[in-house]
Amino acid sequence: MSSTLGHGPQRPSTADGSPAPHRPPEPAGQAPPDVDQAHAAGQPHAAGEQDARGPARDSFGRATTIAALVVTVQALLIALFAWPAIKTAPRDLPVVVAAPPPAAAALTQRLQSARPGAFTITTVADQAAADAALRDRQAYAAFVLGPDGPALHVASAAAPTVAQLLTQQAQALGNGERIRVVDVVVTDADDPRGAGFAAGFLPLVLTSVAAGILLTVAVGSRRARLSGIALFAALAGLAGAAVLQYWLDAMPGAYLANAAVIGLLALAVSTTVAGLGALLGGAGIGLGVVLVFALGNPLSAVASAPELLPQPWGQLGQLLPPGAAATLLRSTAYFDGAGGTGAAWTLTAWAVTGLTLLLAGHRQVAAP
Repeated sequence: MSSTLGHGPQRPSTADGSPAPHRPPEPAGQAPPDVDQAHAAGQPHAAGEQDARGPARDSFGRATTIAALVVTVQALLIALFAWPAIKTAPRDLPVVVAAPPPAAAALTQRLQSARPGAFTITTVADQAAADAALRDRQAYAAFVLGPDGPALHVASAAAPTVAQLLTQQAQALGNGERIRVVDVVVTDADDPRGAGFAAGFLPLVLTSVAAGILLTVAVGSRRARLSGIALFAALAGLAGAAVLQYWLDAMPGAYLANAAVIGLLALAVSTTVAGLGALLGGAGIGLGVVLVFALGNPLSAVASAPELLPQPWGQLGQLLPPGAAATLLRSTAYFDGAGGTGAAWTLTAWAVTGLTLLLAGHRQVAAP
């Protein structure tokens, strides 16, 4: 009894009664060896590491979705912008024939047989009537049989591409005889192919879309949005016409009339985007971009003519702001407004509709 009480804690003994080997205590905070070995072998501790991997998987999935979506949009835009150029050909292109009745009937038959469905042919009495039809934008060209022989009268200002195409067609019909070509309404001398006139439209549309988006995202007050759109449209018209007319010499005509057309285009596009955004939020902005840019720009036929696009796409393009603006601006720049009434009403309808949506909507899309 006394010997037991005089000693400290007893060491454990083995089965045969001998003392067990001493095992030093483990330092505080150190995991047991089996836990460390399991972690070293690559096994997760617990749900904490699994939870940490969840956001990473979500990020990779989101990145993959965004990449696939952008590539899909890219493919669609390439198709939309390249397809009209690939499919360019005359389809019911308005032309006139000026010749005595028997000769006019024979020439009409030859044109229809050479390219079935390419032309809508109207017969007029003489050369003066044919030229009047070109100046009024009732036709793109006139096949004239007069005392001086056959001639082709064109209005290259209406569509340089059409004038070139019809010049080639007339030479093919000449049976080896050189056909004289008369340009009744010429393009600007500094932009004979109309390339500058056509190229200027894409920036006008893009900046108008951007104005509609920025005003929807950054400005919450409806009255302030309206003021911003009105100021943008006025300045865009004045600046755009000044650049195209005085800096680049890409078009003639009355400056204020041209500025009014560009301003009306800016108003129609920006109010459409902002109005749809105010009514439907982000989805509305996307719809507006599709209408006025993804569809409107490639179908505008600004570099050719609506009748050179497959139908009804050429006609549809004239019902969208870029196509209507291209037609109206050609009319004010080269034809004293002739042939632009329908386009002016189309742009006005888009502007009024956009303003109505802007007044009816109440949403503000938050900036990302």
